[in-house]
Amino acid sequence: MADLTSSMARQVLGAAAAGVSDVVRLLPPGATDEVWSRPTPCADWDLRTLLNHLTVEHLWVPRLLAAETLAEVGDDYDGDMLGSDPPAAWEDAITRSLLAWAQVDDETVPIQMSFGPVTRHEYAQQMVVDLVVHGWDLARAAGLPYDPSPAAVQEALDYERPRLEGGQGWPGIFGQALPAPEDSTDLLDEALALTGRDPRWGR
Repeated sequence: MADLTSSMARQVLGAAAAGVSDVVRLLPPGATDEVWSRPTPCADWDLRTLLNHLTVEHLWVPRLLAAETLAEVGDDYDGDMLGSDPPAAWEDAITRSLLAWAQVDDETVPIQMSFGPVTRHEYAQQMVVDLVVHGWDLARAAGLPYDPSPAAVQEALDYERPRLEGGQGWPGIFGQALPAPEDSTDLLDEALALTGRDPRWGR
């Protein structure tokens, strides 16, 4: 199998992460419980829960890329990992994650996920989707602007379109795909709709 060390997903991970970080940095300093408890486009998740999810996702990355098993990681990241400074917790997690990705020399190596094995290449693709979509979720919940990397949005679409056409989805993670608004030509709107989101949420 060919080495995929220069895959597009790997190339755009940093840009996708930067879109999220830009939103997190705009959150008001010392944000109150009122801010953190705001609803998000993710059913049953408030703003803090959503940022905690993203942070935990990237705390896992270095250990999975290092071939640790789910059992070895165990419950190390269960519960709230944001502490008293959520933006700092996010920045620490995403920095560690991107450093780990930078050291990957073969994307064909399989890793074990909760739903089964995937290659590092597909793991990177899933991370891009997660960052692009949840960046929008965070921004909408907080009432902040969101300007994702066009290349990251395109990569998310390139991964999601064939999955949906093949009848695959994200059970328990993203909602059922929706049709994109007919009056929109925005690729982000399409990506959001493919993951069960109404791009008009919160407008």
